[in-house]
Amino acid sequence: MDGAYIHIVINHFPIILALLGAGAAVASFIWRRRALWLYAVASLTLAGLSIYPVKLTGDMAEESMEKMPYVSRRTIHAHEEAGEIAMWVLLATGVVSAYAWWRALQSAPRDETFATPPWLRALVTIGALASVGATSYAAKLSDPIMHYSPQLPHPPAPGIPAVAPPPAAATAPSATPGAP
Repeated sequence: MDGAYIHIVINHFPIILALLGAGAAVASFIWRRRALWLYAVASLTLAGLSIYPVKLTGDMAEESMEKMPYVSRRTIHAHEEAGEIAMWVLLATGVVSAYAWWRALQSAPRDETFATPPWLRALVTIGALASVGATSYAAKLSDPIMHYSPQLPHPPAPGIPAVAPPPAAATAPSATPGAP
């Protein structure tokens, strides 16, 4: 097992946790249910904790993938930059969510309603949505690394610019009149 394999195995955790946490945060912001709120802040805290191992294994994956002849360094660099932004956004959201989780557990009422300040609920919800956006963008930029590599033959993917054919495959105009 190398860094690329481990990265592919664990990179889904913060993405899925952020997505589920954001959904629960929005739902708890609307319906004000304690269970939804606790699920949201717990999921976002765990997403924040899981992002650094993903970044660390991503750095190891970069070292091994750059040696592959069919992988573009430019696509790796774009994915790495987006992953670093996602890491910082998720870490910040995780810290705020951990604080909100702690506050929610300290509150006296154990019924379905809760008294979390609106500014904290809004901050967690905005952070959750930013985390989903940042991780989704980083995940989207991982596609061209292997799946749509310009060096591998395949049809272009939707949303990814087509790559011009290599010079040897280019067709030259025929010197014979009437020839196809």
